[in-house]
Amino acid sequence: MVMLGTTEAAAAAADLSGLIDALRQGGAYDAMPSQLQAGQWDCLSHYLQPHPVRAGQVPIRQGETDRTLLFIESGALTAPLEDAHGRMRLAVLAPGTVVGEGAFFSGEPRSATVVATRDSMLWSLSHARFQDLSQRHPALALALALACAAVVVRRLNHANLRVAVT
Repeated sequence: MVMLGTTEAAAAAADLSGLIDALRQGGAYDAMPSQLQAGQWDCLSHYLQPHPVRAGQVPIRQGETDRTLLFIESGALTAPLEDAHGRMRLAVLAPGTVVGEGAFFSGEPRSATVVATRDSMLWSLSHARFQDLSQRHPALALALALACAAVVVRRLNHANLRVAVT
């Protein structure tokens, strides 16, 4: 992993301000709780990568084995879901939440395809970077894992709004 210099680190942390705001606003039912302090965000900025997507692009494809976790800063993503009766509906993923948590934590292939319905700004955290974060900053990695677990629980508790665990 390439570590950033002080000026570059400050710029990277500043770049996360939109994501931090989206997480703090937490308007979605499955919003990720944000209880990280400024210093923790500064540290996390070394591990997250910007991942802009255009409307129509597919950041996650069902069946892929990629284990990247995506944080949604802005825009909108959808995941087509089929219910027990074969009816299709779209799960909407809004700013302030994450997507890709199923494969990220389980190592299983992606369970759904996710499409950007609007130009969106995402931040990616690869599994390899998370492992490095876990080694260097275990308390921060634990806080992040627990926040993602809270998203999963919220999604499971809202069956009528449930988003696929991707």
